[in-house]
Amino acid sequence: MEDSNGKLLIYTSNFVSCEERLKPVSVAAQKIAESLKLNFEVVIFGEKLTPIYIYYKDGDQEPIPVYCNKGEKADAHQICAALRNMLFVLSFHPKYSTLRHMRKEIMQLLS
Repeated sequence: MEDSNGKLLIYTSNFVSCEERLKPVSVAAQKIAESLKLNFEVVIFGEKLTPIYIYYKDGDQEPIPVYCNKGEKADAHQICAALRNMLFVLSFHPKYSTLRHMRKEIMQLLS
């Protein structure tokens, strides 16, 4: 059953070259998801996909990209900050009223 707060989805490849980059991305996404009571899911593709994407999905809405790692090194704290900022911006969009109600919690992340 999907949580009414939405879900963070990580799209990644199953190739070993992504493992080093996937760890901080998944740690950050899981931390944000737990803090905001969002569901969290990793979607793995068999093809060689270099970027790692994080999408936010709310109910039946199309998932929207909120983070992309194209190969650069980033730590979990930097990724959390980027996710928080994107979710905060999305909270002003009328489609994402769930995030609007969580704006205070979003701003308290990492502070």
